[in-house]
Amino acid sequence: MNVREAAAALLATESERAPLSADWPDLDVETAYAIQDEALRLRRERGETLIGLKLGLTSRAKQERMGITSPLLAWLTDAMVLPAGVPVPSLIHPRAEPELVFVLGRRLAGPGVTAATALAAVDRVYGGIEIIDSRYTDYRFTLPDAVADNGSSAYFGVGPVGLPPAALDLSLEAALLEVDGQIVDTATGAAVQGHPAEALALAANALGARGLALEPGWLVLTGGMTDAVPLRRGSRVAAHFSHLGSVTLAG
Repeated sequence: MNVREAAAALLATESERAPLSADWPDLDVETAYAIQDEALRLRRERGETLIGLKLGLTSRAKQERMGITSPLLAWLTDAMVLPAGVPVPSLIHPRAEPELVFVLGRRLAGPGVTAATALAAVDRVYGGIEIIDSRYTDYRFTLPDAVADNGSSAYFGVGPVGLPPAALDLSLEAALLEVDGQIVDTATGAAVQGHPAEALALAANALGARGLALEPGWLVLTGGMTDAVPLRRGSRVAAHFSHLGSVTLAG
């Protein structure tokens, strides 16, 4: 299997499949990002628009489980946005996590981006929910598998309240994750690399190493504040934030 074949195979998958690494044991992260980029090219070819970036595996606990020390990156397109009131489409094994979402006011390019310079590029901060959905059987995969699968991206929704970052203490901004009327987890922005601006800086510097940058108007999902919670078909999931309102998605 080559990069083009792997990207096409992942995009076409609608049920569980073995990880790419099962048949490609020497798959590395650099090649996995090439697969991810090729999948983005195919998405754009079929009419999707690139609107931003997400970070995955931003919590220390998730990184320890995967044996890594930094997050992964993945692309966001307009086809992944779930407007309010639109049900979550049928997925393989969906999971939900609350996120702090940045909207960039200016271009942000590495190397050398710090949390302070990253936050200065942010126009507004929103609360959001990401619905992730790995194509791999039983959610078992290596880091290169996850990168190639675009960070298990599926859909996301953004709340109605957007505030300038100066109006918030992002490390203390809290989120309650509710599924079918029950609070199942809670966390603050400190769960995301210590501060979500640190995650944004990491993203800018990692893209800079690939000759890319974060562009004005892009959305950046900074990473799950809690563990990803499995959803049943028909579940109703909501995230309630301290100052950024609430986001609700229906299964």
